[in-house]
Amino acid sequence: MKKLLLLICLFPALIQAQSKKKSKASSTNEVQLEAGSYKITGTLTGYNDGTVIDLVNPNTRIPEATAKLSNGSFTLSGKLESPDIKLLTFDKSNAFIPIFLDYSNVTVTAKNGELQNASVIGSKSHDEFIQYNTIIRPYDQLFSGNGASDPAQSKKCADGLESFVKQNSSSFVAPLAIYRINQLTDNGEQMERLFNGLTGDVKSSPIGGYIAQQIAEAKRNPMGKPLPDFSQEDTNGKLVSFSSFKGKYVLVDFWASWCGPCRQENPNVVRAYNKYKGKNFTVLGISLDKSKQPWLDAIQADGLTWQHLSDLKGWTNAVAQKFGINSIPQNFLVDPNGVVIGKNLRGADLDSKLEEILK
Repeated sequence: MKKLLLLICLFPALIQAQSKKKSKASSTNEVQLEAGSYKITGTLTGYNDGTVIDLVNPNTRIPEATAKLSNGSFTLSGKLESPDIKLLTFDKSNAFIPIFLDYSNVTVTAKNGELQNASVIGSKSHDEFIQYNTIIRPYDQLFSGNGASDPAQSKKCADGLESFVKQNSSSFVAPLAIYRINQLTDNGEQMERLFNGLTGDVKSSPIGGYIAQQIAEAKRNPMGKPLPDFSQEDTNGKLVSFSSFKGKYVLVDFWASWCGPCRQENPNVVRAYNKYKGKNFTVLGISLDKSKQPWLDAIQADGLTWQHLSDLKGWTNAVAQKFGINSIPQNFLVDPNGVVIGKNLRGADLDSKLEEILK
């Protein structure tokens, strides 16, 4: 994949217990810091002195500050380009505490083996992060990909998140809520309207920038509009046009043999294809490969028995560029008239959508 990865799906379970404890108001722990700076003072039990504590960027996995535990305590400090999600990790292990860090003096209290109960006090953004997670926690199944589609529950969750965004337009957590709303509603106009209500510094934050990308993509290929026609050669060098599929429900699937997440998603697409191919549904694969043989090998290995197209130009694939595809996997689900009725449907979401329209 090419663009920013939001690793937000990891966090709700780990802050569940935090939200049960009423976080002290940030003002009670405020200390004057240099502009753009933060300070984290921590107390850990169950860890040996000398334990390495890293403050990690979850998208790059790169430590941004490091300290060692001494007498059960540690201190981390530095500067932030913008308030954002960070992870506290211990001796490079997979255990971590998520913090929505801002320009604050933060106190962390935690115990080995019970990091989900960690207390994080002093960051207003983290308090808002807990509030946000309190809203989405009853609806975890809507985001896990394991539950069935539930329009009524989706609306309740989206309405709660929209209220949060409107009440917290200067919160750096608000773009995260907008991201979740769009997952539930797939409504580009709503996403843009909510985003435009945020303050300028929030819009320019890392997560805000990601939402801006999503808005731009939604405008390029909007729901409810026809997907423009295109043509490209298939695996035998025959030119095939998208318009030749008119009259069918089609999943236009952008992928590549070298794309790990694409290959992991392929079994879900195969299951959907096999389940619904007798109900006027098919898949049209658009590969961003550069070499033909790896493309053909992946088609065979993954059992992708539908039609495939590619100009073997990688990221400069003409169809991908036409639709502004800058990350994969991506897909569009179109109806028999070529109108986009779904975008980036994966796993259970794809199956639920197809079951809804092809019953």
